[in-house]
Amino acid sequence: MTPYRVQLVCLGNICRSPMAESVLRRQADEAGLRRRLAVDSAGTGGWHVGDPADRRARAVLSEHGYAVDHAAKQFHPSMFADRDLVVAMDSENLRDLRRLAPDKVTASSVRLLRAFDLDADSLDVPDPYYGGREGFEDVLHTIEAACAGLLDHLRQVIPAGSRATIVSDAPGNGERAHSSGRRGR
Repeated sequence: MTPYRVQLVCLGNICRSPMAESVLRRQADEAGLRRRLAVDSAGTGGWHVGDPADRRARAVLSEHGYAVDHAAKQFHPSMFADRDLVVAMDSENLRDLRRLAPDKVTASSVRLLRAFDLDADSLDVPDPYYGGREGFEDVLHTIEAACAGLLDHLRQVIPAGSRATIVSDAPGNGERAHSSGRRGR
C-alpha cells in the first residue's frame, strides 16, 4: 500500500513546518495511521537547506516529547506530483505555493494548516523566528490544535488499505474545516 503523502510548508523549513511534521507524525502514530501516512516538510525559500531545525524549535519539541530529526529542504514544483496534500503554514506560503503549482487545480488544492482548527482565531500560524522562546511554545500549541483537526480530516480521506485522493471540497482555501471535511464559513 502506498501511503498518503502530506507535505507541510513554511518559509525556511526550520521553525513551523518541522514542528508541524513532528506533531503530525506523533498524532498519526497515536491514532494508528502512521503506516498509511507519510509526512514531510519543506520551505518555500532555500537559504536554510541542510540546516537542522531552529534551536528554539528543537528545544520546545524535545521538552514536549516530540522527536526532532530534521534537515531543512526547499519545496520544488515537482513535489506536487507525488504529494496528496500540500499544507501551508500561512497565507504568504499559500500564495507562494500556488504560484509554483503546475496548474489551477493543483494550486487550489493547497491548504492552510489552521483551516483544520475550528477554534482558530486566524488562519496563519505565526512565524516565531524573530521572537523569543515563548513564541515557539505558543506556535507548538497552535500547531498541535491544527494538526488534530488535520488528522480528523485525514481519517476521512484515507480509506483503510488504499491510497486516497483529496476531495474537491477539502477545507483550507481560506475557509474552516468542519468535522465532515466539507467547507465552512
